[in-house]
Amino acid sequence: MRLFAFNAMCSLPDSVLLRPMRQLPLLVLLLGLGAFLPERLHAQSAIQLSGVVLTTDSLPQFIPRAYLRLRSRNTGTLADDEGFFSLAVWSGDTVEVSHLGFQKEKLYVPDTLTQKKYLVQIFLKRDTTMLQEVNLYPWPSPDRLISHLLNMQVETTQMDIAQRNLAIQSLRERAATMGSDAVAIQKAAIRMQESAMYNRGRYYGADGGMAMLGALSNPFAWAQFFESLKKKK
Repeated sequence: MRLFAFNAMCSLPDSVLLRPMRQLPLLVLLLGLGAFLPERLHAQSAIQLSGVVLTTDSLPQFIPRAYLRLRSRNTGTLADDEGFFSLAVWSGDTVEVSHLGFQKEKLYVPDTLTQKKYLVQIFLKRDTTMLQEVNLYPWPSPDRLISHLLNMQVETTQMDIAQRNLAIQSLRERAATMGSDAVAIQKAAIRMQESAMYNRGRYYGADGGMAMLGALSNPFAWAQFFESLKKKK
């Protein structure tokens, strides 16, 4: 039985027999990293990165809601409405700061820090893009626009009618509180003169004599009339 097993192993290809030997260096490397990595992680502790994001203007302004991303771990955070932020990083990390309308900025965390807190000010430069002039037309051609405007039917609603009536009533009330203009005053004066001339003609006549209505209302005329009756008797 042992002889059969030995003969079977001898009959295997050389590649199968040498495979464990080839994998031995890789196994030794993994064991070495496993022993070294916990000590490295234990020695490297997190650093609290805090600060504010500002503009590069002559009078710096806060940049709200700026995005800070750790490139090594693909994680990040957002600044608050006043540009302040706080983020846990490691020494040697690279923080990428970005915001719409500004150029991206990179912050490198020094690997020589001994404290657990790191305060920074990050300045972003405005990124202005000048676009070419674009003319916008509501219709393909002016002729089609004029044709559409002429054929347009605007619906009149009850609200439109009510607003129009209120506008007319408001104009009437304002006109009632306003005085007459020069034309109205002239017309009123002419009407008064015409009325006075008409009444003068009715009472005194147009040729300077006494009119009938003026005579009947004149007591001296009545006295003369009675005197003439007595003389005739």
